[in-house]
Amino acid sequence: MIRVFRHMTGKHVYYMLGLIIFIAAQVVMELTVPDYMSDITKLVNTSGSMEDIWACGKMMILFSVLAFVSSIISKYYSSRLAASFSQHLRSKIFHRVEAFSMEEIDRFSTASLITRSTNDCTQIQNVISRGLNQLIRVPIMAGYALFKISTRYWQWLVFTAAAVSVLFVLLIFLIIYAHPRFRKMQRYTDNLNQVTRENMTGMRVIRAYNAENYEQNKFRKANDELTDNALKARRAMGLMQPATRFINNEMNVGIYCIGAFMIASAGSAEQLEIFSEMVVFSTYAARIVRAFMGLNMIFNMIPRASVSAERINAILDTEPSITDGQLTREKGEKGTLRFENVSFTYPGAGSEALSNISFTAEKGQTVAFIGATGSGKSTLTNLVMRFFDATQGRVLVDGTDVRDYTQQALREKIGFAPQQAVLFTGTVRSNVSYAAEDVEEKVRDAVRIAQAEEFVSHMDGEINAPIARGGANVSGGQKQRLSIARAIYREPEFYIFDDTFSALDYKTDRILRAALKKETAGVTTLIVAQRIGTIRDADKIIVLDEGKIVGEGTHSELMKNCEIYREIARTQLSQEELG
Repeated sequence: MIRVFRHMTGKHVYYMLGLIIFIAAQVVMELTVPDYMSDITKLVNTSGSMEDIWACGKMMILFSVLAFVSSIISKYYSSRLAASFSQHLRSKIFHRVEAFSMEEIDRFSTASLITRSTNDCTQIQNVISRGLNQLIRVPIMAGYALFKISTRYWQWLVFTAAAVSVLFVLLIFLIIYAHPRFRKMQRYTDNLNQVTRENMTGMRVIRAYNAENYEQNKFRKANDELTDNALKARRAMGLMQPATRFINNEMNVGIYCIGAFMIASAGSAEQLEIFSEMVVFSTYAARIVRAFMGLNMIFNMIPRASVSAERINAILDTEPSITDGQLTREKGEKGTLRFENVSFTYPGAGSEALSNISFTAEKGQTVAFIGATGSGKSTLTNLVMRFFDATQGRVLVDGTDVRDYTQQALREKIGFAPQQAVLFTGTVRSNVSYAAEDVEEKVRDAVRIAQAEEFVSHMDGEINAPIARGGANVSGGQKQRLSIARAIYREPEFYIFDDTFSALDYKTDRILRAALKKETAGVTTLIVAQRIGTIRDADKIIVLDEGKIVGEGTHSELMKNCEIYREIARTQLSQEELG
């Protein structure tokens, strides 16, 4: 867990130093009070003056007030440190995840990444705000108290050391037992989040198939696993407090029994001294045990926080597999794309998703890709966008390997509309101008070209109409058109439409493609499609089958010389169109 604190900044170190200083001051003030208690005991038993007794009492009050003030200030520093450091961790995790390629995101899983950036960071924050104060205080308190009692009678010191040793052994045993269970707890939390997330996002399918009971059983299983594991861990750690109280009580009894024996064996001149020392010693011993009782709360939190820290470190220590090149602009060519003997295998997969792919898209050309599901069409566009890097070969944009560009420079060249249209909470306008300078006229033009003007004009507020989370207040076809408008708004060198027209009716599809051809002349366009009607007018059609190119040419050429293309055509086109 200590490794997570290497991410502290100078501000956090300042808070930490302030926390240590004021906790130490608080301990010193608290442990000074018993010395005056001893003096008052002696004064009372030797008929000392009230003036001296009042003087000792005033000093006790003064040191108590100073300890109180130091405690408040230390709490302030611990709160500031906890809030600031957890904020810093969340920010670092978010920025690291933003830099991850799809390989790293798939490796951790979305549910786990969400848990690590929220629940795990909260565990660290709780340890700092509620536990770090005690974790610093206990060794200072125990060390200073042992130092102060080390000069007193050895019989009490040996007995106290033995009691504290038993307490320490019990603490270590419970940690060893509980730590693996807290580790499982975080994994079970990931699983519970995954089940809940799938249930919420797949609600329509669940209800359509009457699968409520099935999903409830999945949730119950995940919930029971988490609960049972948490109960075992909490029950074990729950033994700490009653065990500490028992040892504390037995230690007090032992100290007074030893003291009584020593007083009975001492002369009359020493009895008062021994009694006074016994009062002070019992106070110090109680402080030591009370400090260990404070550890009970900490060691209830630390095992789980330690697992959280490991999971956070796993993200922050993972270097993205996709790294920036140095180039921020093309060297000469513009609007050209070439694949040179490109092969790609997904991480952990046994076979290639793409094998020895070579083709060229010249500036202004429309190049389409068609093939069966799983033939590698979307994988090909992922390599252009550098969501993954090619296993072999090169992908050249404007004559330069995509790996030589900075990721920002590469993606600024591309207007991308993905297969699964994604809209963000906001407005039509903010979704179309997403992450770019917001120009109203450009937004309206992009909406018009994407054939979204018809339904946007009827929305309350038009381009300023609200879009719900995930685009829940618009249809699938409307989401696709807004996704296309977002790509158009960027005025890029390349368009990539990854099966983006699938939710559109044939009429809208035809009108939209005609508008795109007219309004975006000179822009290189890549289209992934399942429908031949969408791509039959493309300058070049590439047919993929099991990751290999099995046909390349225009529609008429492929109808003559590519059997797989003809098979697709027979299932989609009428006899008249085929003829």
